[in-house]
Amino acid sequence: MIDCHQHLWPPRFLDALRRRQTYPYLRDWTLHLPGEPPYEVDPAAHDVELRRKQEKDTDQVLLSLSSPLGLEHLADRELIDVWHESALELGDPFRVWAAACVTDLDPAGLAEVLREERVAGLQLPATALTDPAAIDRMAPLLDEARYAGKPVLVHPGPAPAADAGLPAWWPALVPYVSQLQQAWMAWHVAGRRQRIAFVALAGLAPLHHERLAARGGALGPLDPDVFYETSSYGTRAIDAMVRVVGVDPLVNGSDRPYAEATDPGFGAAFTHALFTANPRHFLTGEPR
Repeated sequence: MIDCHQHLWPPRFLDALRRRQTYPYLRDWTLHLPGEPPYEVDPAAHDVELRRKQEKDTDQVLLSLSSPLGLEHLADRELIDVWHESALELGDPFRVWAAACVTDLDPAGLAEVLREERVAGLQLPATALTDPAAIDRMAPLLDEARYAGKPVLVHPGPAPAADAGLPAWWPALVPYVSQLQQAWMAWHVAGRRQRIAFVALAGLAPLHHERLAARGGALGPLDPDVFYETSSYGTRAIDAMVRVVGVDPLVNGSDRPYAEATDPGFGAAFTHALFTANPRHFLTGEPR
């Protein structure tokens, strides 16, 4: 079993967030971001040994830097370096998605990180892939992942500042979803050939294929290198996606500690594909 998307902040990374004086920063266990209300972090969610025990039946857990923090958009690479160093020290079953600054590209530095065996691939925030021109700007980073034979994971980026009084779920349902849809549409137009997965079923972007056709576009042949991670969605959404993109592109991801993995109950063969065969193909490119 493989979980392609979890979050776990090692102690050194937590300490670095607490030292910050500007967004993003932690005060004790309260997270402060410019586009979201203060969030009370559960200390148990980042207890490394507790989380390791929870994963006793999981072969690989791929840990993701929380792109809503906005660190990839900052010019200071210090926290990204701390993320790599501290996450890589965690050991089994944890592996790591590499992060990279998207405002001051350092492909050589990324190439060095990608050479680490425990690094699964490159994660980019959807906010760095907003249109085909943005994808072209990210080409030096995307190329390094392709040269390394490793995939790319697209995760929601920072939410824009919003009016006070909105419900706590607003960022996860409005900017996060729209970012993923926009990044998927941009990738659909740009058409690079490399393995890439969009978390949260790309905000259900492929389900808009009828509207796409009505407005002059086309879904076209399915790209075998594009995958869809299932976090935060359940049986109905997964079923709808299967009807559009099929079973092969779907890969399990839980987004733990914010959500849990979903088995939609479509039978043993589907469960094996979702939790084992498809994630392995996404990560390695090897046949299912």
